[in-house]
Parts: sequence; C-alpha cells; structure tokens
Amino acid sequence: MTQRRNFIKLSVAFALAGAALASQAQPAQTLLNVSYDPTRELYVEYNAAFTRHWKAKTGQDVTIKQSHGGSGKQARAVIDGLDADVVTLALAGDVDALYKNGGWIPKDWQKRLPLNSSPYTSTIVLVVRQGNPKGIKDWDDLIKPGISVITPNPKTSGGARWNYLAAYEFAKRKFGGDAKAREFITKLYANVPVLDTGARGSSVTFAQRNQGDVFISWENEAYLLEKEFGSKVDFIYPSLSILAEPPVTVVDKNVDRKGTRKLAEAYLQFLYTEEAQDIIGKNFYRPTSPKAQAKYAKQLPKLNLFTIDEAFGGWDKAGKDHFADGGVFDQIYTKK
Repeated sequence: MTQRRNFIKLSVAFALAGAALASQAQPAQTLLNVSYDPTRELYVEYNAAFTRHWKAKTGQDVTIKQSHGGSGKQARAVIDGLDADVVTLALAGDVDALYKNGGWIPKDWQKRLPLNSSPYTSTIVLVVRQGNPKGIKDWDDLIKPGISVITPNPKTSGGARWNYLAAYEFAKRKFGGDAKAREFITKLYANVPVLDTGARGSSVTFAQRNQGDVFISWENEAYLLEKEFGSKVDFIYPSLSILAEPPVTVVDKNVDRKGTRKLAEAYLQFLYTEEAQDIIGKNFYRPTSPKAQAKYAKQLPKLNLFTIDEAFGGWDKAGKDHFADGGVFDQIYTKK
C-alpha cells in the first residue's frame, strides 16, 4: 500500500512537472498589428476569432494589439521604429515603403500570400446628408460652387489616395485627358475645407461635427456611418470607382528579432479562411472567397471599377506622379 501511495504521488509529481514544462514551452505571445483607420471594427472581431483558433491549435494564449491611423503615417511609424509584427495597410505603396526605407520586408513581399497579399478589397463611395439635399449623384457634382467636400489628406492617408485617384480617373475619362483631370481635381480640392490625417478623422468631421455636404469614403466606412447615423446620412455609388486592394504583410525584421514569425504568418494566413472571410463581409469589406462573395452579394453589389495598374501604372508610378513632394497634389492644392 505504501509503495502504491508513493507511486501515485510520484505520478502526480511527474504530471505536474510535465504540465509546468508544457506551460513553459508555450508561453503567451503578443502580436502588434499596425493598420489603417477604418479597420478598427473589422480587427476587433477578427482578432477574437484568431485567438480562439490559435489557442485550439497550439494551446497557446496570444494577445493581439492594434494601432490605427492614416495609412501613410502608420507606414512611417513602423519605419521609425513602431514594433509591428504585421502591417495591414490601405495600399501597396505604403507597404512598399517598408522595403525602400530600411529593408524591413523583402522586395517581393506581395508574392508571399494569395491575391497579391490582399485578402479583402473595398471601393470608394460618396456619403451625403439624409435625403441628399444637394442632389449629388456623381463625381462631377463635387466641383459645383457651394458644395463642401470632406476627404482626408493624401499625404498621410491611404484612403485619401484612393479617393483622389478615383475622382481623377473619372474626370480623365469623362472630360478627356490629364489636363482636364487636373483641372477637375483642382476644383474638387478647392471645395475641401479641411484635410484630416486619416479616414476615420474625416468620418468624425462629417458625421459628428456636421461639416460638409459630401464625404468621400471607404465603402465599409459608409456602411458603418449608415448603421450609426442612419437617420442623418445616405450613401451613393458613383458611376465609376476604383478597386481598392488593401494589402497585408509580416514585418520580417521585427518578427525575426522577436521570435514571432510563426504566429505572425498564421495570423495573416487565417484571413483567407472561410471563417475570416465571413467576418470580412460582415464588416462591409469585400471578401475574396467565392462563398463569402455570394453570401454578401446583395450588400456589396458589382460595380464599374478600375484598378490602379490599369489607370495609373501601379502604386509606385502613381505615388511619384501624384503624391510625392512636388507631385500633382502639391501643385493643385492650395492650403486654406
């Protein structure tokens, strides 16, 4: 009997020691996702789903922290030392900056995940006051005298760059050529009373501070405004808009130094699963999986969209031509 009691005690001791070792082998990890303004609600839900998935798969707890702001500003923060494990920014040009300024990621980062590392898409729409009192129907209404337009600063906001390019290409096609498009975009920004640094700031300016007649907005942000301020706002789809493809990537220098590469890669890969794609559609982004696209087809209708490559030769060229210091935007925008 004594031997049996000793054996049981020894077994329990080994079990406890094994549990302690297992606990030590699977320490909780923290991951920082540096994102752009309008993804706040999306990643609250997504992060909860991923942490459940990771815990079930590995037994490991993970804490996911978020940082949000204008996409260009967020990219610069990472370059300046913000310790991001992953970035989920508004446009490929902002992610490319991480390669060009310090080699934080490899040049071919977009080839590491499906669909050029863009697990969801979006587009640009026009949000107006309830009942559309100014009768705004398309981009060309935004340059009319007396129309106040709210849009963020394309020098700091990725969403603002999508806005600008959507309007520019509309004008180029409708009025004929770059000269007419520049004339159009000059008139449009003359109607902009304030440039917030990010899309969420402009959303607050329009919906909560009641400034402006029309807000050039991400589609998902328009849905969120309609959900929160349904009695105060409407939104309309213009006749032509741009296919926005927000990309994601691991920040290699940081994950290799911190030992979080496996977790960071899994975090981004999970975005392509059906569970995540459903969360994406539910949060008014456009999913890339056929199943989720079919489920949210009524909410996110097919539109007349062009791509950045088709119209502007890609983000590198568009950035240099339009948003670099001395580019078209600097030439046409007169600060109030």
